Amino acid sequence: METPLEVDVTTAARLQQEGALLLDVREPIEVATCAIAGSRHIPMRQIPESLPDLPRDRLILVQCHHGGRSLRVTQFLRANGFTQVSNVAGGIDAWAEQIDPTLARY
Repeated sequence: METPLEVDVTTAARLQQEGALLLDVREPIEVATCAIAGSRHIPMRQIPESLPDLPRDRLILVQCHHGGRSLRVTQFLRANGFTQVSNVAGGIDAWAEQIDPTLARY
């Protein structure tokens, strides 16, 4: 089955529970405000140098604040040979609204 370019936060939460890597590409100051438990933080600008550290045999779900930066990272990873990568549409803002209302919104 082909990996979709984007998934909604409900699907992302389920996939994370099933073992997908949730990759947070926001800036450190944003992560200090709120973060999703179990996510891995690599700021967007550090993604190119972090390619060797990312799994190619596991689904990667990329998220940011609203989904714009993470979509660019998703496309970048796909262009660099990562086949199992999806953007989390709506980002952590949608996650806080629909999945975990205890997360701070900004």
